[in-house]
Formats: sequence, C-alpha cells, structure tokens
Amino acid sequence: MDELPFRKGTKIYQTFHILADGKWHCGKHELPGTQPAKAIQIIRQNGYEIKNKTIHCRVCNESTVHRKLASTTPTTAPVVRSVLPETLKRRVKVIYSNVEAITQRKYEPAELEVDHRFPQVRWSSPEGMNDPNMSDAEITAKFQLLTRQHNLWKSRYCERCVKTGTRGTFVGINYFYKGNSIWPEDIPWDDERGCYGCFWYNPEKWRQSLNDLIARRCEKVGEL
Repeated sequence: MDELPFRKGTKIYQTFHILADGKWHCGKHELPGTQPAKAIQIIRQNGYEIKNKTIHCRVCNESTVHRKLASTTPTTAPVVRSVLPETLKRRVKVIYSNVEAITQRKYEPAELEVDHRFPQVRWSSPEGMNDPNMSDAEITAKFQLLTRQHNLWKSRYCERCVKTGTRGTFVGINYFYKGNSIWPEDIPWDDERGCYGCFWYNPEKWRQSLNDLIARRCEKVGEL
C-alpha cells in the first residue's frame, strides 16, 4: 500500500484502514467517531473509491449503510476545492438582493455566505462554474445565500444524508417537492439529482411547492 495522505492516529486514517480490508462495514457501529461521513468525504476527495450498500446488521439489528474501500490505491485525481472569487460572491449577493434563502430576510452583505446548493460532502470531482462572468441563471441554479448558522445547520443534515441515505427535513416537516425522504437508489451518491426536492437544496422552490399544494387542497375543500 502506498503512503497515505492521512496523519496516523487520526479518525480519517482509522476509517481508511477499517474499510481497506475489502469487507463491508456498518457505518453505524464499526467506524470511529460520531461523524464518519466527514472522514469518508475526505478519503473520497483524495481519490479513493468507497462503495455503499444497505445491509442488515446483526449487531445493530437493523438495515444500515455499509461501506468498503474499492481499492487501496487512488482511482481518481484528488479533489481540490477552489475558492470563490470575491467578484463572484458580490454578484451572487447582488442578484439575491442580500436576501437569505431560509428566512427570506434581508441582511448586511457581511452577514451572508455564498452556499453551493449541491453540498461539498457529496463532491467526487473538482467543483466548476466559478467563473465570475457566469450568467444570472447559472448563479441562481448553483448558489444561494445563507447565514453562517444556517450554513452549518445545512451541513449537518447533508452529512447525515450521506451517512444514512435519509434526506433532511426542515423543522420536522416531512415534505419533498420531488421524491421522498430516502436518497433514490438509482442515483449515485455524488449525483446532484439526488438532492432535488430537498428543502436544504432549494428552500425557495420547496416553499413554493408546499404553498401550491396547500392552495390546491384548500380549493378542493372549498368545492365540497
């Protein structure tokens, strides 16, 4: 095995060695730490392929997401996250008029962060489209504005989604404008289409879809 790009003794290093034996391992009880999705993300971003499979775990006595390393040598180039140009950040904030996606409140520009709708925890290749001259339509499709607190809130849901295959809800409202609470089995873990329908991917579209559903139900009630 080649020298690993992980410091010995870290949870990332431990996770790699557990998965490197070619066997399936339960993500709920066999991997170190309380947030194994973060370690798995970093391993993947270093070019290693990790396979996922839902299997009944005899220890947990339930079906859980299991993982194993496909190869102990990298199969792709490492993912290097590029920094968004300041000119692009300013454009995003201007396009959204400094309105935050979740609260729909207007903030001072310094209070807002430019968030990728498709979360970093699911990237398997370098991010693209950071051209400050991209169109307004490309910007609204790719980015949204969140406060720091809400960005961290979203990250926790996305990490849990990667770990469990269960998509996040908002304040307990189990509604998705496309699909349901389970990540589609026919969509790879790093495919953005799996995020479609989730509140955290597009709060505005989620809100509008739910309002449309409520309006249609009210119309039906009024017709009775």
